[in-house]
Amino acid sequence: FYSELLHIIGLVETKVGGKRLIERNSEGQRHSGTILEDTIIHLDSLDKISRLSKAFIYGETHEERLFNVALGLNITWINRILFLKLLEAQLITYHKGDKSYAFLNLNRIREYDDLNRLFFQVLAVKHEIRNDDVKKLFEKVPYLNSSLFEPTEIEHQTLFISNLKDEKTIPALSNTVLKDEQGKKRTGSLSTLAYLFEFLNAYDFSSEGSEAIQEENKTLINASVLGLIFEKINGYKDGSFFTPGMITMYMCRETLRKTVVQKFNDLKGWSCVEFDELYNKIEDKKEANEIVNSIKICDPAVGSGHFLVSALNELIAIKSDLKILQDKDGKLLKFYDVEVENDEMIVTDEEGHLFEYNPK
Repeated sequence: FYSELLHIIGLVETKVGGKRLIERNSEGQRHSGTILEDTIIHLDSLDKISRLSKAFIYGETHEERLFNVALGLNITWINRILFLKLLEAQLITYHKGDKSYAFLNLNRIREYDDLNRLFFQVLAVKHEIRNDDVKKLFEKVPYLNSSLFEPTEIEHQTLFISNLKDEKTIPALSNTVLKDEQGKKRTGSLSTLAYLFEFLNAYDFSSEGSEAIQEENKTLINASVLGLIFEKINGYKDGSFFTPGMITMYMCRETLRKTVVQKFNDLKGWSCVEFDELYNKIEDKKEANEIVNSIKICDPAVGSGHFLVSALNELIAIKSDLKILQDKDGKLLKFYDVEVENDEMIVTDEEGHLFEYNPK
């Protein structure tokens, strides 16, 4: 997944001094249809770099500045698209496989202009105040109150994704995941946007936590995998490392359970040593919830937010183990068990069946 995504962007991963970094393809391997190369062409032809107020922060030479500004833009755009692919998959899952909730495809997004409208006229705008031309096309796409779908300062100063050329093509990767009608690997070239959507659709973003057999036998891409990809791409400058899920899960479990014990001891005057001792001492479940909720967690080196998600999962599992897990109205969720396995939160009912979300 990672290698082909880099191919579509126009990047390659290299190893320098023990660190893995991503770089622009060498001159003989570049394709003007890749997202990066098309961005660089527009930045250069429109003389955007010289107009930046602090161009020097993007590199010493004009070429370095072109690459770094283009890559920064590409990272923003790809982050949005990957997030939306997860959202799309969850919408379809929550609505019992209803494909009408799919929106990242050429039927709805035929060109980069449409993608730009999705970012800023749909996701960043409440349903009731959306423009008429996008209301029907994206009627089932929810409003997201997120800064991810607000134009960045560098976009305002340089380019939006709508500036890219729709008709450009790139060749399929030699070991592409795409298949032709005969089930063989795709060859030849296709438009960049079509390639990106077909590539994403070749993977399963929706089966997280499910034991169901996948009919199309697609490779699963879950939030943890995307977290790794986000941080590998976003950390291109200094070779930042992604913390594997098993490590974040272990660290969160060990530290948070000890913290919870200490918190109860401090506030209640108890002398518990082990986490399991808390269960028999808790009498007021509402107060116990407030004590756990009072714990503050800060990740000063936050990247994709993976560590914080692991921490949130563990806090919910802690409440479940203490039998104090409540819904937003204060009703005890006593018929459900929550545990964290392989850095994923697993919710089961009293009969051991996996929880399934049923939209109203």
